[in-house]
Amino acid sequence: MRRSNTFDVAPRSELDGELLRRLLDASAALWNELTYERRQRFFDGESVWDTDDYRKRYVGVLGSATAQQVIRKNREAWRSFFSLKEKGEAAGPSGYWGNEDDGRVLRTYVRNDQYTLETGERSRLEIPVGSDLKDEYGLGHTERLRLEVRGEPKWSGKQGRLELYYDELDDRFRAIQPVSDCSPRDTPLADETAALDIGANNIVAATTSTGQQFLYGGRDLFDRFRETTREIARLQSLLAEGRYTSERIRRLYRRRTRRRDHAMDALARDLIERLHAEGVSAVYVGALTDVLSASWSVRANAKTHNFWAFRAFIDRLTCTAEEFGITVEVRSEAWTSRECPNCGSTGRTTRHRDTLTCECGFEGHADLTASETFLRRHSDTTVPRPMARPVCLKWDDHRWSASPCARRPNEEHTNPQDASVEVGQRDRPRSRGFPGL
Repeated sequence: MRRSNTFDVAPRSELDGELLRRLLDASAALWNELTYERRQRFFDGESVWDTDDYRKRYVGVLGSATAQQVIRKNREAWRSFFSLKEKGEAAGPSGYWGNEDDGRVLRTYVRNDQYTLETGERSRLEIPVGSDLKDEYGLGHTERLRLEVRGEPKWSGKQGRLELYYDELDDRFRAIQPVSDCSPRDTPLADETAALDIGANNIVAATTSTGQQFLYGGRDLFDRFRETTREIARLQSLLAEGRYTSERIRRLYRRRTRRRDHAMDALARDLIERLHAEGVSAVYVGALTDVLSASWSVRANAKTHNFWAFRAFIDRLTCTAEEFGITVEVRSEAWTSRECPNCGSTGRTTRHRDTLTCECGFEGHADLTASETFLRRHSDTTVPRPMARPVCLKWDDHRWSASPCARRPNEEHTNPQDASVEVGQRDRPRSRGFPGL
């Protein structure tokens, strides 16, 4: 199993920061020179592999091993391009890491045996530097550039090639460390199960076999996404004829994607940690086809197809769950959002926004009810009716803040004794509605 650890990296001084930028910029220059020659050869119908020896040109700045890693990464990108081309898939040749006038993309790769990463009270990262830069910045012959590291590793195992880059949006350096032959950090506390209903308005509605429910709202996130999309469209309308983008537009695209991915990463971790605390060892997730085939409205389709990126979220959720020894299984959730938990009917129910009502008298939150029905359908054990109020979570740009979901003023409060009665033994409907979530 292969996973990655991500860290923030900080130079210890202004001089170290300048040295680090020089190192990353030289890597980008090497990448661009090599890419330019290979692109020219490709468009001229020549072999892209017969290139000049760029390693010798940059060994004094990057060091022999780092220069070789950048060249190897470039070769891998071209091999991937040719592989996709052979399969008939749309793909373009390897691109550039920015340019000298507008600024290069600051990035480099360090071989797995050429860097030292230590975490703990004095976390640090040491990387090699070419002899020319050592002389210029006063480093000893065997000395390496030492950087501070912020963050804790999620995975342990055999370390792979380190990627070091500058994130211009957050104005900080970051390091990505691939790890292979790794194992989960934790194990489930019990053998409980959970089911997730993934939607367009509420990202996740979760129900556990312990009777706990979690609801992650997504309307505010999508509104910000649409606001940035409108600004991108406005700027595109101002471009000169024949131009399709600009640096400002590209930055907005990256910012929009980063905001979404940051929220989804945090959601996956927050949810899995809560499920782990409940003793969950297996999670059932609705098949993506059930979500992607739904067409409630133009707005909902924009959320489903353009914003949520369901496949990426499921992959992220699965990777996070593996850290805790929790398995994720994709199952069909057909009709769970229309099935009444009281009478089992799907033809007598009506869904309006987040509320599901049935002619039998049931009223409840549609997504939470769907996750509850989904769990009962696939669980091998008896699932109790949720007794406590669901936990509603809202994104505040930094974390998911939790609070009990509010009740409607005229809601009939559930009797705890009635709530514990199993499905099929209830003799009267109950109202379980929640306002505008």
